[in-house]
Amino acid sequence: MTTEFADFAATQDARNTIQLNVRKYTLMLCDALKMNYIERSIKSHNISIAAGNEVGDYHQKSIEALKNGESDYDFFIEEGRKYLKIVMDARGSKSVHAFVDKKTGEVYKPASFKSPAKIVRFNLLNIASREECFARADWAGGYLYVR
Repeated sequence: MTTEFADFAATQDARNTIQLNVRKYTLMLCDALKMNYIERSIKSHNISIAAGNEVGDYHQKSIEALKNGESDYDFFIEEGRKYLKIVMDARGSKSVHAFVDKKTGEVYKPASFKSPAKIVRFNLLNIASREECFARADWAGGYLYVR
């Protein structure tokens, strides 16, 4: 099957829009993951305070820093040829959190630092799948396991 240049040019705009949407939703996923980390950390510090494990005012200062958006963990995107790699940076130690296919928006659990697992976990271009992904998103990656 040969593709005429006119056909290619006509569909290029749609392909660009899809790729921009995939990037936008991937950035939204990174934000959701960071917010999940902050919420869970605040909860953990509050549990320690309630249990009487207050070491000076360490937990209270940590809660204030977290509420101001300061965090030891950060999530960002590294772009590859085929995938957007969501990387988690924890105090200078980097690990891959997930892979997102740039053309289809499919989210994969990482098999290694360089490649995704074979099974698609979510699709960011599908509204229902994207909402489920954002609702279940957890900074530690538990939502990426197949059930």
